[in-house]
This record gives sequence, structure tokens and C-alpha cells, in this order.
Amino acid sequence: MIKKTKRIYLDCAATTPVDPRVLKFMLPYFSRKFGNTVSLHSFGREVGEVLENSRQIISRAIGAQSKEIIFTSSATESNNLAIRGVALANKNKGNHIIVSSIEHDCVLNSARWLKDRGFELTELKVDKFGLINPEDVRKAIQLNTILVSVMHANNEIGTIEPIAEIGRICREKNIYFHTDAAQTFGKIAIDVNRMNIDLLTASSHKMYGPKGTACLYLREGIKITPLMCGGGHENGKRPSTVNVPAIVGFAKATELCLKEMKQEGDKQSKLRDKLIKTVLKIIPEVRLNGHPTKRLPNNVNFQFSFIEGEALLMRLDQYGFAVSTGSACSSRRLEASHVLLACNVKPEEAHGSLRITIGRFTKESDINRLLNILPKIVNDLRSVSPFKLKD
Repeated sequence: MIKKTKRIYLDCAATTPVDPRVLKFMLPYFSRKFGNTVSLHSFGREVGEVLENSRQIISRAIGAQSKEIIFTSSATESNNLAIRGVALANKNKGNHIIVSSIEHDCVLNSARWLKDRGFELTELKVDKFGLINPEDVRKAIQLNTILVSVMHANNEIGTIEPIAEIGRICREKNIYFHTDAAQTFGKIAIDVNRMNIDLLTASSHKMYGPKGTACLYLREGIKITPLMCGGGHENGKRPSTVNVPAIVGFAKATELCLKEMKQEGDKQSKLRDKLIKTVLKIIPEVRLNGHPTKRLPNNVNFQFSFIEGEALLMRLDQYGFAVSTGSACSSRRLEASHVLLACNVKPEEAHGSLRITIGRFTKESDINRLLNILPKIVNDLRSVSPFKLKD
């Protein structure tokens, strides 16, 4: 029988806890400072100023202008607005969209939604590490191409894409470039001008802010069709009363991430590298998914032969560890990861994947405990596996 123990959260790519400093900053905006930002009276003006200050904080984090930030409810909404909104608003210029084959489902499904309505779609292949070759982007561009979307870093395997090079190619060809930075915003440096980014998605709950808010950076001058009809919020591009408490938390979380980015990145990289090195050494028939060096500081994704990732996840959960087998938005589907399949991992091998993502509050003792328990669980599962371990 497994002894009850403290819970250790290692699924920070799925979501993060709200930092206590962020929560404290948010609290007044639930009750004392509650006005509608478009109201003309003092209650509305008060929160309206706070909203614009939050917009400035987030815009400065990526080198943008505050008027180029559109607040949304989620990264999924931001990605839908970017892909569908730009395509629909600019279809007189062309009808060809390029995305990578390892994008989050919300990007892939938005692009495929457009394809079902007459747009052309190219899904770029990646190498075994999940990397896009910028020259493949160049070759895929056609006279009717209007938008390229490649994520900054992959949410499952942590591979960081050559965004600046891809952006430069798009700028040379006068094509809009969007990147989903939900996994990188607040973790690694981003400059939309230096990286030639026209649209960028960022999410609050991936970097110790609250759920329920995100943003889309939209370079000034780019036409976009709103997904919803309504009033004049967010300059008419995203109608609906804005979620002020969440946006305030998003901005505060951004400030903290920028201030602590190097220290936090160094700490997480150290724990990540210890985990990778030790697991590959002490457990046989394991491989690392994703690029060995061009990866997020907090992401580890292993492929364990002869066992299923779901079984490993559930056993680890019994010991108090929260991990994942892939994207949280699709982890309840017992299908092989489309990301791993795109990296030429065989379906039966892809089912043995496990994603471990470290966070701000992860301690080295947490990693040590995982390293102490993981080999035993793997051996136990392999002992009852229908597959046979090679001699």
C-alpha cells in the first residue's frame, strides 16, 4: 500500500499556481475597485487607468506599443483571433496559410477551419527534435501566402524554434508572422521588433498569473476581423467587458517574471539538466524527446519503452507527483501525441511519453524524491508489461 505523502506539482506547462504576490495585488479589484472600464464616472475611470497601466506593462515586456495589446480570455482565443481574424480580414490579398505540424490544437484547428472554407493550408514538417527549418518556410511561401504561424516553443517537448529567422523571412516576403508564445512569455526574452513578429499570443496562467486572461499583440496597421460582435471594448477588436482583476494579475505576474527571469531560468535549467542526466543514466531504454539544448529551461519529456505514459502518470500521482503525458488540453484523449508523431516517433513509442515541467516553487528535494521513486515505478510497470524488455 502506498503511503500518503505531500503532493509535488511538476506540470507547470499545463498551468501554474498564482503567485501569492500576484493574488495580493489582485484582491482589491474584486470588491473595492470594481467599476466597468468604459463607464464615465469615477469608478470606471479608476479601473480604466489600471487597465491601461497593465497594457503598458505587458507591451514593454515584448518591446511593443501599449495600443498594440488586445486582452482576451485565453491563449486559445488569442490564437483563434490571430489565425482566423487576420485570414478573414486579408483574404483579398491571398488565401494561403502556413503553420507548423506541432502547433497547439487551437492553432491547427483554426487553420483547418479556414481550409474547410476555401483557404489553402501548408503544415510544415519538423525534424526529429521538433525543429522547423527556416528554409522550409521560405520554400513553402507562395504568391498568395498571407500568414505564417510558428510557435515560439513547443508545449509538449520544449523545443525552442528559430523565430527570429522565420520572422525575417516573412518580413522580406511582406507576409504576416504570428507566434504562439504561451510557453515562453515571462520565461525567455522576447522582442517583437528584433524578432520580426507581427502577432504574438501570451497567457497569464502559464506564468503565475490567474486563469481567464491572455493577450494578443497585434502590430499597428494590421487588419483583423473580430471573432465576436459587441461594443467598443479593446478598440473594437475584442468586445466584452474586460476581466480587470485577472488582467491586473497578469500584469503583476509579468513584472515579477521579468525581474526574476534570469535567476529563475538558471535555477530551473539546473534542475532540468539534473533530471535529464540522472534518468538517462539510471533507467534503461529511455530517450529524451525534444532538442537536447534548444529547449525551455523548465521542460523535460521522456519516452519510456515498454510501458504506457498514462500508467506511469497514474502511478506517480499515487505517490503525490503531478506530471503529464502531453498537452493538458488533450491529455484525456488516449491518442498518440501529434507532436511526437510529427517528430517521427512511432505511435507505440509515443504512448510511452511523460512530460515533467518544473516551476518557480519546485525544490531540488522534489526532484531528488522523483529520482528516488521513478526507477521503481518504471521497473514495476515493465514487470507486468505485455512487452518484453530487451536483454
